[in-house]
Amino acid sequence: MTTPHGQPYPQGYPQAPNPQQGYQPAATAQPAPAPERQRMHQAESPRVTELREKLAQVRREVGKAVVGQEPAVTGLIIALLAKGHVLLEGVPGVAKTLLVRTLSQALDLDTKRVQFTPDLMPGDVTGSLVYDAKTGEFEFRRGPVFTNILLADEINRTPPKTQSSLLEAMEERQVSTDGVTLALPEPFVVAATMNPIEYEGTYTLPEAQLDRFLLKLVLDVPERDLEVEVLRRHAAGFNPRDLAGAGVSAVLGAADLAEAQAAAAATGVSPDVLSYIVDLARATRRSPSVRLGVSPRGTTALLAAAKSWAWLSGYSWVTPDHVQAMVVPVWRHRLQLRPEAELEGVGSDAILRSVLQQVQVPI
Repeated sequence: MTTPHGQPYPQGYPQAPNPQQGYQPAATAQPAPAPERQRMHQAESPRVTELREKLAQVRREVGKAVVGQEPAVTGLIIALLAKGHVLLEGVPGVAKTLLVRTLSQALDLDTKRVQFTPDLMPGDVTGSLVYDAKTGEFEFRRGPVFTNILLADEINRTPPKTQSSLLEAMEERQVSTDGVTLALPEPFVVAATMNPIEYEGTYTLPEAQLDRFLLKLVLDVPERDLEVEVLRRHAAGFNPRDLAGAGVSAVLGAADLAEAQAAAAATGVSPDVLSYIVDLARATRRSPSVRLGVSPRGTTALLAAAKSWAWLSGYSWVTPDHVQAMVVPVWRHRLQLRPEAELEGVGSDAILRSVLQQVQVPI
């Protein structure tokens, strides 16, 4: 399969960020009209092609250490392009932490890890004022949030007060303390992990914080063949704590990523696709199983993710297929279900797939 420019898709890119739980385009979807197709096929500069190839190389570098989580890798790259944050959910031992560490190394970005615990204080994340005996003054000592990729491990194990300390950093990309505002480095992405099966000693994330995550990616246990490959690598001496020894090298820097972000943001969107996104959001609000549907922030998040996925796939314009592919990972954590729906076992993913089947696709 080739891109609209006649070039092959970057090696290893799946056709959806999360094909196991994503939405496959409906059979009723029609090709875009001739004027739209012409705009989608616009030529691009060699530099843009080079950036896309570098991101494909990032995927291959991550694959040297992480096996069987290609959809999650794609989702993280989309979040980086869209300048969004990612919530990673999965049972223990599916390489959530290793995935983020490896991606950081392949991107040559600064990364810090915070293990969220019940006794963690807000100042342990953002920083705090420390008295300097030499000068006799208080100075602000920066916390681990001042980095490019912040790995918030088991974010639901810390109290809401500490969780909320990340809200300003995630939304405004800054930290305010003692009347002084300090900007965070660019890029800045929070990759938070959650364990979905242990509830003792955990705290539910506030809805306001959930809404600030661009994507929620679910990492499943790998298939049998992939799990055998994991064991084969460990039997051959693979050490997950030594990524350099595994051959993971940096192929893309902060400056390159900024260029890729600008190129993705310039991806075109037709009025019909914008209306389609709004219609999908309004359909979630009318669903009988949903107490609170997708907000306008959710629609802008879906637009940003669809533009990044379209650019990553080689398109210069967003199509309904790109929107459909991103609906589940972008919106699954934004729906508040009614209690009766939860008792019946109805999940957000199933509701979103139903909405996609109901809303007419623009042709």
